[in-house]
Amino acid sequence: MLTEKGVHFLAIEGVIGVGKTSLARLIAERWNAYCIEENYEDNPFLEKFYENREAYAFQTQLFFLLDRHKQLQNSALQSDLFHDLLVSDYTYDKDQIFAAQNLTNDSEYAMYETVSKALSRDMPKPDLVVYLQASIPTLLSRVRMRGRAMEKSIEGNYLKDLQARYDHHFWHYKDAPVLIINTDNIDFVHNENHLQMVLDAIAECPHQTTYFVPEGK
Repeated sequence: MLTEKGVHFLAIEGVIGVGKTSLARLIAERWNAYCIEENYEDNPFLEKFYENREAYAFQTQLFFLLDRHKQLQNSALQSDLFHDLLVSDYTYDKDQIFAAQNLTNDSEYAMYETVSKALSRDMPKPDLVVYLQASIPTLLSRVRMRGRAMEKSIEGNYLKDLQARYDHHFWHYKDAPVLIINTDNIDFVHNENHLQMVLDAIAECPHQTTYFVPEGK
């Protein structure tokens, strides 16, 4: 079990549509973990952002920053009281990735950075990060399959740029070991064997950046 290896906070990361929330929920169910999920539905600016990214990027980003800060602080306390393991479908650092991608106004980005640095001082750090990867065609297919109306305008170039930023971030990530899993050839949501492969890889609890490319069976 992860907690026996010193992992009490597990974070699942990856680009839009890769399966972060699905995996976090499955881990919480299988390993009796306290699960926290990003509140994208509560962000009143997100739909407008997808319609006009430049006009609504700052409001969208600031809402996510403040909400993630509140969630992680509160959930860490709940996990300590009732669960040995906390699993989230994001890291606090992901906010910086999206801010760099979406905030093109220098003044807004500077203000965002000021707020972000002030809030980050007391943020809990994950003990292990699972970074899910997939090709752009796979990501687009999964985004279309889940059918969120607000995401219908997402195009491949946006995901490609975002994935490049994610790759750079986690290739240089030093706060915790990172397990990078390529998910192109597996479906851990609907295939029990694929899920078990992923869970087994996570349970190994690597102590450094590790790559896992499972082949679907």
